[in-house]
Amino acid sequence: MTTTKISIAVLMTALLSVKAGAQAPAVEEITVWGTQDEGSSAERVGPTSVLNPQDLTSINVATTEDVVKYEPSLVIRRRFIGDSNGTLGIRSANMFQTSRSMVFADGVPLHYLLQSRWSGAPRWTMVSASEIARVDVIYGPFSAEYSGNAMGGVVNIETAIPQERQVHVDGSFFSQSFNDYGFDDDVSGYKGFASYGDKFGDLSVYLSYNHLENDSQPQSFYYAGNSAADTTATSVTGGILGADSQDVERLYFGDTGVINTTTDNLKFKTGYEFGRFSTLLNVAYEDRHSDTGRANSYLTTASGESFWGGTIEQDGQYYSVPSNRLNVSSADRRSLSLGLRLLGELTEQTTLEANVSQFDILEDVTRSSATNPMHPDYNLMGQVADYDDTGWQTADVKLSVNDFVVPGLDFITGARYEAYELNYDVYASDNYLASSKDAYTSRSGGRTDIAAVFAQFNWQLSEQWDVSFGGRYEDWRSDGGYYSNDDAATPEFDLEKVPGNDIARFSPKFSLGYSPAPQWQLRYSIGQAYRFAIVEELFSQYEAYNSVSEANPELKPEDGLHQNLMLQRELDNGYLRVNIYQDDIDDSIESQATTLPGGTSIRTFIPIDSVRTRGVEFIANAYNLWLENLDVRFNLAYTDAEIRRNAADPSIEGNQVPRMPKWRGNLLATYHLSDKWDVGGSVQYASNSYGRLDNTDTADNVYGAQDGYTRLGFKSSYQFSKHFKAGVGIDNLTNEIAYVAHPWPGRTLYVNFSYDW
Repeated sequence: MTTTKISIAVLMTALLSVKAGAQAPAVEEITVWGTQDEGSSAERVGPTSVLNPQDLTSINVATTEDVVKYEPSLVIRRRFIGDSNGTLGIRSANMFQTSRSMVFADGVPLHYLLQSRWSGAPRWTMVSASEIARVDVIYGPFSAEYSGNAMGGVVNIETAIPQERQVHVDGSFFSQSFNDYGFDDDVSGYKGFASYGDKFGDLSVYLSYNHLENDSQPQSFYYAGNSAADTTATSVTGGILGADSQDVERLYFGDTGVINTTTDNLKFKTGYEFGRFSTLLNVAYEDRHSDTGRANSYLTTASGESFWGGTIEQDGQYYSVPSNRLNVSSADRRSLSLGLRLLGELTEQTTLEANVSQFDILEDVTRSSATNPMHPDYNLMGQVADYDDTGWQTADVKLSVNDFVVPGLDFITGARYEAYELNYDVYASDNYLASSKDAYTSRSGGRTDIAAVFAQFNWQLSEQWDVSFGGRYEDWRSDGGYYSNDDAATPEFDLEKVPGNDIARFSPKFSLGYSPAPQWQLRYSIGQAYRFAIVEELFSQYEAYNSVSEANPELKPEDGLHQNLMLQRELDNGYLRVNIYQDDIDDSIESQATTLPGGTSIRTFIPIDSVRTRGVEFIANAYNLWLENLDVRFNLAYTDAEIRRNAADPSIEGNQVPRMPKWRGNLLATYHLSDKWDVGGSVQYASNSYGRLDNTDTADNVYGAQDGYTRLGFKSSYQFSKHFKAGVGIDNLTNEIAYVAHPWPGRTLYVNFSYDW
């Protein structure tokens, strides 16, 4: 990569050279590395939800995304187990506004601030669900510790390192039923995980391997374009008449078929304790392969053969079936993440934390054929898309001081630097199976970086009152932008350079808390936040078979004013909470897309002048609620996300923001039948929403819709011995068919086990 590399080895040597203080205290069996001091916690200034292992008892956990999918005002768009496009949306950040939510694991960023929409999903596979010890979900950008990318919220994952020799093995088998359009079949998969941990004096080590393989239901269903009468058209049967998301009748002619995905993850962690300090080195490697090679054609000719592309006639109507819609493809992705954390006490009142990380995309290649291998015109011609020199580096340092100057006044300050680079090339290929890159079709890329400093004061004024105030200064730059603008008259493939930009912003934060009684808390928080454009939004222009993207290098940062009023009642065994929030965001960057007949998508990045999101959340989390041994986590949220002003297209003013359901709710209930046997149930609910800015997509339960759903789940697990545990579960018990543009999974059965030495 052309941006400056961070040398993990050099930095680790430097960090280990910090002088040790007093002898380290005795450690427990499990240590969570990086637990923050209360004075630096974002919990002091806004709502936070905490998940511990016992809170996951009734969740059918296959991948890391599952851990947080029942949290308030949060959605994970994971279309199937093993989906690489499991995007995250929190509060006013919908599932495609991926740059408004952040995910960290042991201080290492997993959020993908290079691309948006389906391509902007966090790299969840860099941490395995089986190694998670605690998760904090922080709502809104009310802490100066986080950038404007926390407009929706932050997911902080902490993992554990055993403090004695431990070997753990677990596995899951899952099988799904799916029946819609022309597909009716069962698909299945499995996950296997193994880890080893030990401690040698002050040195802790951890090594794990996670393997996931799964087949998905079809993800896209294709409809034909209308065509004029044609005497050469092929007469067919089998096309399915049905509405599209805008309730226009279409002829559906096929689907992508089963998608097979295989993901391998290797993780190595080592921690070292010296005096009051500890370090954690975190190395994660991902190797992912997906194969979309079994497209289905619903069309059958008079001779009984499947039809794969061309002009057709069915029941006296003529249609055009693009030959490339039922093509096949495969993709390989290899990624390497390195992270190093230093955490310790400089004095009894002062804590230092430093993190550095580097994420490299070693390979990310997609190979696509021009037609289906069953098409009469099939050959090895196709297309190859490649990400080259793509990834990011981050570095930050934080200093927390308790009782700063006066008792009850805590102070936190720090600095952070981030650099991102993306380069995306699309090639015409004479042999797509061999990844032959014979001629450029399009090229684009560029870089961004951001340097920030922040400071925040948290002041406990009395037993009843506390106040927090601070701010974050950020200096953002873009440079090195380019896109292809080829002149056929020149021998080379011509590139157009894009001017860079330099923008600085200051974001103030304020929070006031009042506790009229020890069990009650009322808190008002307000914060400004700026979300700067990412590389794809600025520079990424490309033409692929099924999509065209146009970038916008002159985008201004999203400007958000965020407010939250929280009322909380502590219980002996949990809490009740109500949040009322409002997010006003100017220059909201929206990826606006239009789908042409046949399925080709054209999208651009255009800012909407003003968007307001108002919401109310009710949360009840309690252990031993009503009945002894009954644990409940319940939340219900109402959200109104309105486009208030848009000079470029006033017709959408007053419309709802896409992919923002009015109502969302979740219920997790676990009953402990005994010390060894747990039984639990779950409910996920969401109302309908829109997928388009014009809000014309009102059809339900069709491909392309944004459906509401009520998904019921069940899980039971039994501890057969000190070492062995097994369980069964079901998601989507009623087998409800619903779409989030693509189909949600059908009824899914889980069988799982774990063994510990």
